[in-house]
Amino acid sequence: MILRTKFSQKTHYETMGVKEDASPEEIRKTYRMVILNCHPDKQLQRTSETSNHKHGSGNEFLEVQRAWETLSDPRSRALYDNELQILRQDSTTADDLRLQDMAFEDAGDCFEFSYHCRCGDCFLVDSLELEEIGYTFLRNGNKISLRTPGSFPASIVLPCGSCSIKVGLYIDADVTLQV
Repeated sequence: MILRTKFSQKTHYETMGVKEDASPEEIRKTYRMVILNCHPDKQLQRTSETSNHKHGSGNEFLEVQRAWETLSDPRSRALYDNELQILRQDSTTADDLRLQDMAFEDAGDCFEFSYHCRCGDCFLVDSLELEEIGYTFLRNGNKISLRTPGSFPASIVLPCGSCSIKVGLYIDADVTLQV
């Protein structure tokens, strides 16, 4: 399934770090590189070296493996591409915006981003939700930097808190915000 919680989950292409029109050979080469980097044994080694327990979960490894299983088979890839196209048509957005367009507030334990909907409510997302799907926030004085997974731009769909309107939130590969 492609959807997760209220966001669009990363596509298999984003998980692998390839474009949607990538050749089977490009996908195979990228898979080999990515799967070695996110292998649980490698993650455990990094965890013991850095004492950062966030990397050792193995979820990324499983996501890459699922992406490979789908994208390596021409028939399953075609079905997946069709499913993506249908999903994108079903989730048309009223507006496209960038993270920089959203109001930004430091809530202490996280950063909250909001954008007013025409119905009067807001589109909301916070840094904890974005970190859950792979984005990293770094604070440096009065600047906040956001890194996307794999250093690729990405987009997610945000629903309004009250009405049925959705916006597409485009996140550049590297974003720096002033606090």
